[in-house]
Amino acid sequence: MRKVLTIGEILVEIVATTRGDGFLDVQPLVGPYPSGAPAIFVDQVGKLGMPAAIVSRVGDDDFGQLNIARLREDSVDVSGIEIAPGESTGSAFIRYREDGSRSFVYNIRYSACGNLQPSAASDALIDNCDHLHVMGTALTAPGLRDMVLEAGRRIKARGGTISFDPNLRAEILGTPGLADDVAHVLAMTDLFMPSGDEVFLFGKARDEAAAVAELLERGVKTVVIKRGSEGASVFEKGVRYDAPALAVTEVDPTGAGDSFGGAFLSFWLAGADPAVALRYANAAGARAVTKLGPMEGTSTRAELDALLSEQGVEA
Repeated sequence: MRKVLTIGEILVEIVATTRGDGFLDVQPLVGPYPSGAPAIFVDQVGKLGMPAAIVSRVGDDDFGQLNIARLREDSVDVSGIEIAPGESTGSAFIRYREDGSRSFVYNIRYSACGNLQPSAASDALIDNCDHLHVMGTALTAPGLRDMVLEAGRRIKARGGTISFDPNLRAEILGTPGLADDVAHVLAMTDLFMPSGDEVFLFGKARDEAAAVAELLERGVKTVVIKRGSEGASVFEKGVRYDAPALAVTEVDPTGAGDSFGGAFLSFWLAGADPAVALRYANAAGARAVTKLGPMEGTSTRAELDALLSEQGVEA
C-alpha cells in the first residue's frame, strides 16, 4: 500500500455556542477540537486504513498533545510532528453568524506551526512516502512552500503520485510567485480536487467541461469537483461520474471538504473504481458535517458503509 504524506498546519478550534458576529462580547465556548486542514485530511486517510503521515509543528502544550493523541489514535504516523518548547500550538476561535457563515480569530502565523522548517524527521518521511497531498494554502507561506515543492519533486522522481486541493481564491493568485508555484504543482499532479469555481482558476476555459478537459490535457489523471450541498463529480479521460449530496442535518461544515478529499484519495490509491471512490468520499463529507468540531466527523469504513446503507446508496 502507498503511504500518504501531507505537510502543513495543526491547530485547535474553539467554537462559540451562540450565533452572532465576532467576539466583541463574552461568549460561552466549546472545545478545544483538533484541527488544521492537512491534519483533518490525513486523519481521514489514516482512519480508512491507508498508511499516512504528517509533517507539522506544535507547541509543548495541551493543544499540541491533544492533536498528536488524536492523530496517533487514528493510525497516522506522527514522527514528523516537531514539539517546540516555549511555543504555542495554533488556534482558531470560531463563531457562526445567523446566515451560517463564520467569523474567525486566528493564531497561526505566529504559532509553532508558523515556524515549520525541514528536519531529519521530515526528510525521513519524504523518503518513506509514495504519495504527497498538497494543500494550496501551503504555497502561500514561503518556508512551507519550499518544503512542499521539494517533497513533491522527490516523491515524483521515484515514481510516486501527488494530489492537490487548491483551496485558493482568485485574488490570492496575484501574490508574487504564487501562480508559478501553483503551475509547478499542477504539472506534477495526478489527482486534482478543486471546490466549485476553483476549477476555473488554472486555465482559460470558462465552462466546466472545457476547464476539466484542459486539466486532463495538462496531464492530470483524475479531476474531482466538490460542490458541497450540490454533490460532486469525478472526471477522467472519457469518463464522468456524478454523485448527489446525501441528505443529512448539518451541525458544523468545517473540515467536510478535507474529509471528502481524504476518503476519495484513500479509495483512489487502493485502485477503487472512480464512481465507488466518489460515493465513499461523498459519504465522508456528509458525515463530517453532522458533528461539531472539524475532526470529530472523520469516518471509518464501517461508518461510511452504514451511512450509505441508511441513505439507500449502493457502496
